[in-house]
Amino acid sequence: MNVWLSAFLILMVLSNLALLGSSRLGVCIRCVAFQGWLLAFLPFFVHTEGAVYRLLLIALGTLVLKGFVFPALLTRSMQEADVRREVEPFIGYSLSLLFGLVAWLGCHWIAARFPLPTEPGMVLLLSEALFTMYAGFFLIVSRKKALTQVIGYLVLENGIYIIGITLAQNEPLLVEMGILLDVFAAVFIMGITMFHINREFDHIDTDRLSTLKDWDS
Repeated sequence: MNVWLSAFLILMVLSNLALLGSSRLGVCIRCVAFQGWLLAFLPFFVHTEGAVYRLLLIALGTLVLKGFVFPALLTRSMQEADVRREVEPFIGYSLSLLFGLVAWLGCHWIAARFPLPTEPGMVLLLSEALFTMYAGFFLIVSRKKALTQVIGYLVLENGIYIIGITLAQNEPLLVEMGILLDVFAAVFIMGITMFHINREFDHIDTDRLSTLKDWDS
């Protein structure tokens, strides 16, 4: 396993832990953008052989969407909703970090039991993909703000992207670009939804929305 792939894995772990331990939405958005920049280089770390133009297209599409477009949409949603922090999440930040460290060890244990290709670093890549998916899912279920849940969705998709790039050696470029387009559409729709929720109810706290009920006459 080369030094660049090792650096990629370490930085991904740190960014996931930062997402779990931060209450600042701006920090979370920057972590997602940072993950997008890292994922843009992943095809070159994994596919050392193959069509260079194909790798360049994948890297460019990933960098533009995950590194710039998605974070810009999230930042605009944060500004429109006028919310800067995740307040009183369902699970506290210290406990979230503890769960994250335990999950990281568990993901490595699970990945080591998969029948994987013999290339160096495959077990670590799969464990990092599983941990990234865990971090995204954890943000979705343990945070109250709709914006943080959208961030969790993006992180969850980042883990799926790592699995696709790592294990689907012959996956067509069209499918890879189609996945990015689907995610772009999903984030765009979520941004519109959050804007309308905030306009109607003056907040995007999903826990408060659960108390809505019909008016009693």
